[in-house]
Amino acid sequence: MRNIVHRHLGKMVAGTAIAVAGTAVMVAVTLPGTAGADDSGTTRAGRSVPQEAGAAGAGATGTGAAGAGGRAVTPGVVEAPPAEGQQGEGRDPLTDDELQRVEKIALSRELFRSGESVDGERGPERLTVDLAEPEADEAGRPDAPRRADVTFYDYRDDTLVTRTVDLGTGKVVHTGTQHGVQPPLSRAEKAEAAALLIADPLGSGLKADYQDATGRALTSPDQLQLGGAVYRAAPGAQPAVLDTCGEHRCVRLFPKVKNGPWVDARSLVIDLSARKVARLGR
Repeated sequence: MRNIVHRHLGKMVAGTAIAVAGTAVMVAVTLPGTAGADDSGTTRAGRSVPQEAGAAGAGATGTGAAGAGGRAVTPGVVEAPPAEGQQGEGRDPLTDDELQRVEKIALSRELFRSGESVDGERGPERLTVDLAEPEADEAGRPDAPRRADVTFYDYRDDTLVTRTVDLGTGKVVHTGTQHGVQPPLSRAEKAEAAALLIADPLGSGLKADYQDATGRALTSPDQLQLGGAVYRAAPGAQPAVLDTCGEHRCVRLFPKVKNGPWVDARSLVIDLSARKVARLGR
């Protein structure tokens, strides 16, 4: 594909060469590789719902009930817990069956009812499921309990929730909450950030460059490969609207046209908590 340079917000780049508008110099930067642009994570369609959680939302409708920030909240769907399935041993990686099981155990009815996902739906955003480290007095023991840590981000109050599940008993043995902690982004969060950018006036340059590269209109995050990084505010380094980034969950995207060039959107930050887009100072 021919190299495209436009005076839009998002400049088309090939490899690591990026044309920067308003200057006469070419700046070499390192962008994430193609493999990292579409890394694994949960999707909104694959978000789990705890057993009987739908009863909590039975009185709400998708258009009549609102969650935090006035967003519409849809009712939950009752789903039975999965069978135990294949089990790992010792420090073996979690099996697919274990991953599914511990996520459903960790997402209690109470957490589901009170939490909010990145797109405003009921239930917190699931980020990771990892095998938990053994306690100090359990190290090296062949019969040490096998546990998993499940992390969620609750957009209702910007809280990182970590729940530890004992795989043997099927019970939550520890719950921890933290504020101001921003782990790596999930695929669903990057997709939601891209959707907010596409819908915002500041996304006009991205859409114009996508149109130039493909001849088609950019209307959905599914048309892009998405890399992204958490953005934290630095004193005086950004417009005031982004000063809460770090307490809020904020994103800088590295979008790429599928089978095409990267688009430079580094000057834009999407605040997922406030659902706002802002441009960093030049």
